[in-house]
Amino acid sequence: MSTEVKALNAKPESEIQRRRWHSNWRDYVVYIGFVVIFIVFAILLQDRGFLSSNNLLNILRQTAIVAIVAMAMSFVLSAGEIDLSVGAIAGLSSVVAGLALMQYGLVPGILAGLALGLLVGAINGTLTAYLNIPSFLVTLGMMGIARGVGMWVSGTSPVPIVDDTFVYVFGSGNIGPVPVLVIWVAVLGTLAHVALRKTPFGRKVMSAGGNPVAARYSGINVRKIKFQVLLLTGVAASIAGMLYAGRLQSGRFQLGEGDELSVIAAVVLGGTSLFGGRGTVIGSIVGALLIGVINNGLILGGLDYSQQLIARGLLIILAVALGRSR
Repeated sequence: MSTEVKALNAKPESEIQRRRWHSNWRDYVVYIGFVVIFIVFAILLQDRGFLSSNNLLNILRQTAIVAIVAMAMSFVLSAGEIDLSVGAIAGLSSVVAGLALMQYGLVPGILAGLALGLLVGAINGTLTAYLNIPSFLVTLGMMGIARGVGMWVSGTSPVPIVDDTFVYVFGSGNIGPVPVLVIWVAVLGTLAHVALRKTPFGRKVMSAGGNPVAARYSGINVRKIKFQVLLLTGVAASIAGMLYAGRLQSGRFQLGEGDELSVIAAVVLGGTSLFGGRGTVIGSIVGALLIGVINNGLILGGLDYSQQLIARGLLIILAVALGRSR
Protein backbone atom coordinates (compact mmCIF):
# COMPACT_ATOMS: atom_id res chain seq x y z
CA MET A 1 0.00 0.00 0.00
CA SER A 2 1.40 3.39 -0.99
CA THR A 3 2.23 6.13 1.53
CA GLU A 4 -0.54 8.33 0.08
CA VAL A 5 -3.19 5.64 0.56
CA LYS A 6 -2.04 4.96 4.13
CA ALA A 7 -2.26 8.67 4.90
CA LEU A 8 -5.79 8.83 3.50
CA ASN A 9 -6.85 5.82 5.60
CA ALA A 10 -5.18 7.11 8.76
CA LYS A 11 -6.90 10.48 8.69
CA PRO A 12 -10.49 9.21 9.01
CA GLU A 13 -9.36 6.75 11.70
CA SER A 14 -7.72 9.49 13.75
CA GLU A 15 -10.81 11.65 13.34
CA ILE A 16 -13.03 8.81 14.58
CA GLN A 17 -10.73 8.29 17.58
CA ARG A 18 -10.80 12.02 18.36
CA ARG A 19 -14.59 12.10 18.27
CA ARG A 20 -14.80 8.94 20.34
CA TRP A 21 -12.51 10.46 23.00
CA HIS A 22 -14.58 13.64 22.99
CA SER A 23 -17.77 11.62 23.45
CA ASN A 24 -16.25 9.55 26.27
CA TRP A 25 -15.10 12.69 28.05
CA ARG A 26 -18.66 14.02 27.91
CA ASP A 27 -19.93 10.74 29.32
CA TYR A 28 -17.67 10.97 32.35
CA VAL A 29 -17.84 14.71 33.02
CA VAL A 30 -20.25 14.32 35.96
CA TYR A 31 -17.96 11.80 37.66
CA ILE A 32 -14.92 13.98 37.11
CA GLY A 33 -16.80 17.03 38.37
CA PHE A 34 -18.01 15.18 41.45
CA VAL A 35 -14.50 14.05 42.42
CA VAL A 36 -12.96 17.48 41.80
CA ILE A 37 -15.62 19.41 43.73
CA PHE A 38 -15.58 16.91 46.59
CA ILE A 39 -11.79 17.24 46.92
CA VAL A 40 -11.97 21.05 46.79
CA PHE A 41 -14.59 21.20 49.55
CA ALA A 42 -12.71 18.60 51.60
CA ILE A 43 -9.61 20.83 51.53
CA LEU A 44 -11.33 24.19 52.02
CA LEU A 45 -13.87 23.05 54.63
CA GLN A 46 -11.90 20.46 56.56
CA ASP A 47 -12.04 22.60 59.73
CA ARG A 48 -15.85 22.88 59.42
CA GLY A 49 -16.60 19.18 59.48
CA PHE A 50 -17.19 18.54 55.78
CA LEU A 51 -15.59 15.08 55.99
CA SER A 52 -17.24 14.10 59.27
CA SER A 53 -19.37 10.97 59.11
CA ASN A 54 -22.45 12.88 60.27
CA ASN A 55 -22.08 15.45 57.49
CA LEU A 56 -21.49 12.84 54.80
CA LEU A 57 -24.57 10.91 55.95
CA ASN A 58 -26.55 14.16 55.89
CA ILE A 59 -25.50 14.70 52.26
CA LEU A 60 -26.74 11.21 51.40
CA ARG A 61 -30.05 11.77 53.18
CA GLN A 62 -30.59 15.18 51.59
CA THR A 63 -29.89 13.96 48.06
CA ALA A 64 -31.61 10.57 48.24
CA ILE A 65 -35.10 11.86 47.51
CA VAL A 66 -33.97 13.98 44.56
CA ALA A 67 -32.00 10.97 43.27
CA ILE A 68 -35.11 8.75 43.35
CA VAL A 69 -37.11 11.20 41.25
CA ALA A 70 -34.08 11.71 38.96
CA MET A 71 -34.07 7.98 38.17
CA ALA A 72 -37.60 8.23 36.78
CA MET A 73 -36.86 11.52 35.04
CA SER A 74 -34.05 9.72 33.17
CA PHE A 75 -36.73 7.69 31.41
CA VAL A 76 -38.86 10.75 30.65
CA LEU A 77 -36.04 12.80 29.13
CA SER A 78 -34.73 9.75 27.24
CA ALA A 79 -38.19 9.45 25.68
CA GLY A 80 -38.05 13.08 24.54
CA GLU A 81 -40.45 14.47 27.17
CA ILE A 82 -40.18 16.45 30.42
CA ASP A 83 -42.08 16.51 33.72
CA LEU A 84 -42.20 19.77 35.70
CA SER A 85 -44.87 18.57 38.14
CA VAL A 86 -42.77 16.14 40.20
CA GLY A 87 -42.13 18.54 43.09
CA ALA A 88 -45.81 19.46 43.43
CA ILE A 89 -46.84 15.79 43.19
CA ALA A 90 -44.44 14.99 46.03
CA GLY A 91 -46.01 17.66 48.24
CA LEU A 92 -49.56 16.56 47.44
CA SER A 93 -48.68 12.89 47.97
CA SER A 94 -47.25 13.65 51.41
CA VAL A 95 -50.51 15.35 52.38
CA VAL A 96 -52.78 12.63 50.95
CA ALA A 97 -50.73 9.84 52.54
CA GLY A 98 -50.72 11.67 55.88
CA LEU A 99 -54.48 12.19 55.87
CA ALA A 100 -55.19 8.58 54.88
CA LEU A 101 -52.72 7.37 57.49
CA MET A 102 -54.58 9.21 60.26
CA GLN A 103 -57.99 7.96 59.13
CA TYR A 104 -57.36 4.39 57.96
CA GLY A 105 -53.92 3.22 59.05
CA LEU A 106 -50.55 2.29 57.58
CA VAL A 107 -51.33 0.25 54.46
CA PRO A 108 -54.20 2.46 53.21
CA GLY A 109 -52.00 5.50 53.81
CA ILE A 110 -49.21 4.10 51.63
CA LEU A 111 -51.65 2.97 48.95
CA ALA A 112 -53.31 6.40 48.92
CA GLY A 113 -49.96 8.10 48.34
CA LEU A 114 -49.09 5.73 45.50
CA ALA A 115 -52.57 6.03 43.97
CA LEU A 116 -52.21 9.80 43.89
CA GLY A 117 -48.97 9.46 41.92
CA LEU A 118 -50.55 6.98 39.53
CA LEU A 119 -53.54 9.23 38.94
CA VAL A 120 -51.55 12.38 38.25
CA GLY A 121 -49.01 10.49 36.15
CA ALA A 122 -51.83 8.94 34.12
CA ILE A 123 -53.38 12.35 33.49
CA ASN A 124 -50.02 13.79 32.41
CA GLY A 125 -49.38 10.79 30.18
CA THR A 126 -52.81 10.81 28.57
CA LEU A 127 -52.76 14.53 27.76
CA THR A 128 -49.23 14.31 26.37
CA ALA A 129 -49.24 10.99 24.53
CA TYR A 130 -52.82 10.76 23.28
CA LEU A 131 -53.97 14.39 23.00
CA ASN A 132 -50.60 15.63 21.69
CA ILE A 133 -50.29 18.48 24.18
CA PRO A 134 -46.58 19.24 24.84
CA SER A 135 -45.46 17.68 28.12
CA PHE A 136 -43.84 20.97 29.12
CA LEU A 137 -47.24 22.70 29.12
CA VAL A 138 -49.15 19.76 30.61
CA THR A 139 -46.83 19.29 33.56
CA LEU A 140 -46.39 23.03 34.09
CA GLY A 141 -50.15 23.30 34.48
CA MET A 142 -50.27 20.18 36.65
CA MET A 143 -47.62 21.68 38.91
CA GLY A 144 -50.00 24.51 39.81
CA ILE A 145 -53.01 22.21 40.13
CA ALA A 146 -51.23 19.75 42.43
CA ARG A 147 -49.85 22.54 44.60
CA GLY A 148 -53.30 24.15 44.87
CA VAL A 149 -55.03 20.87 45.73
CA GLY A 150 -52.40 20.20 48.40
CA MET A 151 -53.07 23.61 49.98
CA TRP A 152 -56.82 23.03 49.78
CA VAL A 153 -57.06 19.56 51.32
CA SER A 154 -54.55 20.36 54.07
CA GLY A 155 -55.89 23.81 54.86
CA THR A 156 -52.27 25.00 54.40
CA SER A 157 -51.42 23.27 57.69
CA PRO A 158 -48.95 20.39 58.21
CA VAL A 159 -50.53 16.94 58.53
CA PRO A 160 -48.82 15.20 61.50
CA ILE A 161 -47.60 11.63 61.03
CA VAL A 162 -47.24 9.61 64.22
CA ASP A 163 -47.11 6.07 62.84
CA ASP A 164 -43.67 4.79 63.91
CA THR A 165 -43.52 2.13 61.19
CA PHE A 166 -44.24 4.63 58.43
CA VAL A 167 -41.67 7.05 59.84
CA TYR A 168 -39.04 4.29 60.05
CA VAL A 169 -39.60 2.84 56.58
CA PHE A 170 -40.11 6.17 54.82
CA GLY A 171 -37.12 8.26 55.67
CA SER A 172 -36.12 8.29 59.32
CA GLY A 173 -34.93 4.74 59.98
CA ASN A 174 -31.47 3.21 59.90
CA ILE A 175 -30.35 -0.36 59.31
CA GLY A 176 -27.14 -0.44 61.28
CA PRO A 177 -25.23 2.69 60.27
CA VAL A 178 -26.95 2.90 56.88
CA PRO A 179 -29.94 5.28 56.52
CA VAL A 180 -33.08 3.70 55.07
CA LEU A 181 -33.11 6.47 52.44
CA VAL A 182 -29.81 5.17 51.06
CA ILE A 183 -31.27 1.67 50.80
CA TRP A 184 -34.25 3.08 48.88
CA VAL A 185 -31.82 4.66 46.41
CA ALA A 186 -29.75 1.49 46.06
CA VAL A 187 -32.75 -0.79 45.43
CA LEU A 188 -34.68 1.53 43.12
CA GLY A 189 -31.48 2.60 41.36
CA THR A 190 -30.57 -1.01 40.57
CA LEU A 191 -34.05 -1.74 39.23
CA ALA A 192 -34.14 1.46 37.15
CA HIS A 193 -30.65 0.89 35.72
CA VAL A 194 -31.48 -2.66 34.66
CA ALA A 195 -34.82 -1.53 33.18
CA LEU A 196 -33.25 1.25 31.11
CA ARG A 197 -30.15 -0.60 29.92
CA LYS A 198 -31.03 -4.29 29.86
CA THR A 199 -34.71 -4.63 28.94
CA PRO A 200 -36.79 -4.18 25.77
CA PHE A 201 -38.70 -1.40 27.55
CA GLY A 202 -35.50 0.60 27.99
CA ARG A 203 -34.55 0.15 24.35
CA LYS A 204 -38.01 1.30 23.29
CA VAL A 205 -37.70 4.40 25.48
CA MET A 206 -34.40 5.31 23.81
CA SER A 207 -35.83 4.70 20.36
CA ALA A 208 -38.98 6.72 21.06
CA GLY A 209 -36.88 9.68 22.17
CA GLY A 210 -34.10 9.40 19.64
CA ASN A 211 -36.16 8.99 16.48
CA PRO A 212 -39.90 8.58 17.06
CA VAL A 213 -40.70 8.23 13.34
CA ALA A 214 -38.25 5.36 12.89
CA ALA A 215 -39.49 3.84 16.16
CA ARG A 216 -43.08 3.81 14.84
CA TYR A 217 -41.98 2.18 11.57
CA SER A 218 -40.16 -0.50 13.58
CA GLY A 219 -43.36 -1.37 15.42
CA ILE A 220 -42.83 0.53 18.69
CA ASN A 221 -45.96 2.10 20.19
CA VAL A 222 -44.43 5.51 20.86
CA ARG A 223 -47.60 6.90 22.45
CA LYS A 224 -47.71 4.04 24.93
CA ILE A 225 -44.04 4.53 25.83
CA LYS A 226 -44.51 8.25 26.48
CA PHE A 227 -47.58 7.51 28.59
CA GLN A 228 -45.67 4.93 30.62
CA VAL A 229 -42.65 7.12 31.37
CA LEU A 230 -44.86 9.96 32.61
CA LEU A 231 -46.78 7.45 34.72
CA LEU A 232 -43.41 6.35 36.12
CA THR A 233 -42.42 9.86 37.22
CA GLY A 234 -45.80 10.31 38.88
CA VAL A 235 -45.22 7.19 40.98
CA ALA A 236 -41.61 8.15 41.75
CA ALA A 237 -42.72 11.62 42.86
CA SER A 238 -45.39 10.09 45.13
CA ILE A 239 -42.74 7.86 46.73
CA ALA A 240 -40.56 10.95 47.17
CA GLY A 241 -43.45 12.73 48.89
CA MET A 242 -43.91 9.89 51.35
CA LEU A 243 -40.17 9.82 52.03
CA TYR A 244 -40.30 13.54 52.77
CA ALA A 245 -43.27 12.96 55.06
CA GLY A 246 -41.55 10.11 56.89
CA ARG A 247 -38.36 12.06 57.34
CA LEU A 248 -40.08 15.22 58.59
CA GLN A 249 -42.92 13.33 60.32
CA SER A 250 -45.55 15.46 58.62
CA GLY A 251 -47.18 15.92 55.24
CA ARG A 252 -46.92 19.41 53.80
CA PHE A 253 -47.93 20.82 50.45
CA GLN A 254 -44.63 22.77 50.31
CA LEU A 255 -42.53 19.58 50.30
CA GLY A 256 -40.73 19.08 47.01
CA GLU A 257 -41.05 22.72 46.00
CA GLY A 258 -38.30 23.51 43.50
CA ASP A 259 -37.22 19.85 43.23
CA GLU A 260 -38.13 19.75 39.54
CA LEU A 261 -35.19 22.06 38.78
CA SER A 262 -32.72 20.06 40.87
CA VAL A 263 -33.95 16.80 39.34
CA ILE A 264 -33.63 17.98 35.75
CA ALA A 265 -30.20 19.46 36.42
CA ALA A 266 -29.05 16.20 38.04
CA VAL A 267 -30.33 14.09 35.16
CA VAL A 268 -28.79 16.20 32.40
CA LEU A 269 -25.50 16.64 34.27
CA GLY A 270 -25.46 12.87 34.68
CA GLY A 271 -25.43 12.26 30.94
CA THR A 272 -29.07 12.04 29.86
CA SER A 273 -29.87 14.15 26.81
CA LEU A 274 -32.41 16.91 27.30
CA PHE A 275 -33.61 16.17 23.77
CA GLY A 276 -34.19 12.42 23.98
CA GLY A 277 -32.54 9.22 22.84
CA ARG A 278 -29.84 9.02 25.49
CA GLY A 279 -30.09 8.24 29.19
CA THR A 280 -28.28 6.89 32.23
CA VAL A 281 -29.68 6.16 35.69
CA ILE A 282 -26.29 5.87 37.42
CA GLY A 283 -25.24 9.22 36.02
CA SER A 284 -28.46 10.78 37.31
CA ILE A 285 -27.77 9.51 40.82
CA VAL A 286 -24.23 10.91 40.70
CA GLY A 287 -25.63 14.19 39.35
CA ALA A 288 -27.97 14.38 42.36
CA LEU A 289 -25.03 13.68 44.68
CA LEU A 290 -23.00 16.41 42.96
CA ILE A 291 -25.76 18.96 43.55
CA GLY A 292 -26.08 17.78 47.16
CA VAL A 293 -22.34 18.16 47.77
CA ILE A 294 -22.37 21.65 46.27
CA ASN A 295 -25.36 22.73 48.38
CA ASN A 296 -23.79 21.28 51.53
CA GLY A 297 -20.44 22.92 50.81
CA LEU A 298 -22.06 26.29 50.20
CA ILE A 299 -23.94 26.05 53.50
CA LEU A 300 -20.81 25.10 55.44
CA GLY A 301 -18.96 27.89 53.64
CA GLY A 302 -21.41 30.43 55.07
CA LEU A 303 -23.30 31.34 51.88
CA ASP A 304 -26.91 32.34 52.38
CA TYR A 305 -29.95 30.90 50.61
CA SER A 306 -29.97 33.52 47.84
CA GLN A 307 -26.42 32.59 46.88
CA GLN A 308 -27.35 28.91 46.87
CA LEU A 309 -30.15 29.71 44.42
CA ILE A 310 -27.64 31.45 42.17
CA ALA A 311 -25.38 28.39 42.27
CA ARG A 312 -28.33 26.12 41.44
CA GLY A 313 -29.26 28.35 38.49
CA LEU A 314 -25.71 28.21 37.16
CA LEU A 315 -25.79 24.42 37.47
CA ILE A 316 -28.98 24.23 35.41
CA ILE A 317 -27.46 26.42 32.68
CA LEU A 318 -24.37 24.20 32.68
CA ALA A 319 -26.55 21.09 32.48
CA VAL A 320 -28.47 22.41 29.47
CA ALA A 321 -25.23 23.45 27.75
CA LEU A 322 -23.77 19.98 28.23
CA GLY A 323 -27.03 18.42 27.06
CA ARG A 324 -26.93 20.37 23.78
CA SER A 325 -23.34 19.38 23.13
CA ARG A 326 -23.98 15.64 23.48
